[in-house]
Amino acid sequence: MFNFQSLKRLSVAGIVILAFTFGLREINQSGGGYANFPDRVISESEKSVSISIPTGATGAEIAEILQAAGVVASAESFFRAAVANPKSTAIAPGTHSLSLKISGVTALEQLLDPSRITNLIKIGEGAWNSEIFKQMAATKIWNEEPAESASKVVLPKGINKLEGVLFPAQYSFAEGMSQVNALQSMVQRFSQVISRIDFNDPTGTFNTQELVTLASLIQAEGRPEDFAQISRVIRNRLTLGMPLQFDSTVHYLQKIRGQIFLSRQSTTLKSPYNTYQSYGLPPGPIGNPGLAALKAAIAPAKGDWLFFITVAPGDTRFTNSFAEFSEWKLLYQKNRRAGAFG
Repeated sequence: MFNFQSLKRLSVAGIVILAFTFGLREINQSGGGYANFPDRVISESEKSVSISIPTGATGAEIAEILQAAGVVASAESFFRAAVANPKSTAIAPGTHSLSLKISGVTALEQLLDPSRITNLIKIGEGAWNSEIFKQMAATKIWNEEPAESASKVVLPKGINKLEGVLFPAQYSFAEGMSQVNALQSMVQRFSQVISRIDFNDPTGTFNTQELVTLASLIQAEGRPEDFAQISRVIRNRLTLGMPLQFDSTVHYLQKIRGQIFLSRQSTTLKSPYNTYQSYGLPPGPIGNPGLAALKAAIAPAKGDWLFFITVAPGDTRFTNSFAEFSEWKLLYQKNRRAGAFG
């Protein structure tokens, strides 16, 4: 006989997690034995079946779904495998592609495999909302235009723009979840993250919306190991009334990815997002920052730096001297011409 307690909802790797509730009355354990297909090697040519896991489904309900679809020989075979593995609480709602006639252990392994989740939406750190909307449209889960649904999302307190608050993570959504609620879950994840790190400016200079904008600049401008220094450069330049002169804000304006070089003509574009022409922060985030960038926005490094430049991949340098920055810029140009940046 087994005694099981309900397992609480958790959040792992950015996927919305189901609560498992196992009980003896939900699984027929009479007779002491249960049917179970043997463990075996799964061939790539084997037929698979699409299994939809509803949001909030219990472990017992998932077990019954798998048995009914012919994935497992009995609900109990999956039930026992799930109870024995703490990772079972990380099964995501949504549609999974599973093999037929497999053991309960193998079924659990496949349910925990992100590559088997149909229409998995992966939001990378720094992704633009427009890029996220394209992913959502490509899944064909919803008929609505994502941009239209976005207008119905309730924003967190102190936030007035959706850009920046669709938290980077992996998401999978069960059949029947509305597109608005899917977007809302991404915003909710953002709210949970900032609540855990006390997302407030220690100097009182920036409000919440401005901090998110700052974090998006940090995310776009460098590597995680440089984030705290970049955060300080931004603050130092703003304090002195210097324009930020960030290529990333112009790239966001132009919706261009993968270009390091910024033409002189691009720096003359008329837009508040052109930080070569406009002073202060841009009017909103230029992407959706991850946890490290959000942390750096409220915890800048100590330093008097005003300039930074990546002279070669993995080599970002900081200085308060324009002369030194100019020397490094020549080195960057030399390395770029030599193909160091790909």
